[in-house]
Amino acid sequence: MFIQTEITPNPSTLKFIPGEKVLDTGSVEFANKSEAKQSPLALRLFSVRGVKSVFFSTDFISIRKSDHEEWDGLKPLVLEAITGHYEAGESTLLAKADKNVDSSASKGKDSDIVLKIQDLINTKVRPAVAQDGGDITFEGFKDGVVSLKLKGACAGCPSSTATLKSGIENMLKHYIPAVKEVQSV
Repeated sequence: MFIQTEITPNPSTLKFIPGEKVLDTGSVEFANKSEAKQSPLALRLFSVRGVKSVFFSTDFISIRKSDHEEWDGLKPLVLEAITGHYEAGESTLLAKADKNVDSSASKGKDSDIVLKIQDLINTKVRPAVAQDGGDITFEGFKDGVVSLKLKGACAGCPSSTATLKSGIENMLKHYIPAVKEVQSV
């Protein structure tokens, strides 16, 4: 099995592309081993010393390492864990964990403004963020403030604040005058 790796703007995170489907839809993030009980793959990855968090999307895995670890020693162990998972034919998530997958789908009836915000995020922002090994999901809109959640390589990235304010906020303000600010939650 050949697994591609890509650097991300976050030096603590690498993107692993196994060439196999990781999730059917959406994304899911595990901040620690106790959150990963419903994912055989995440548990395997957390068994590697130095893995701090695990993020799955449809076609890639982002791993954030502990600050005291170096990728030179950690990367081969992560590759071995991913390969072992796929060779064993295990599923990424147990069936009951599928409900925790965030597909960033609209929940309930939303206003036209919210639908426009979600459309811009899903069509313009999420694909770009995914290239960097992360994801961003819409969490809410109130009093002109858009709340977004950064995941994967984007969570904790040194450039995420600049991306959020200079890139995403400016784009949303341009297309949707009701947007006054964007914040990370």
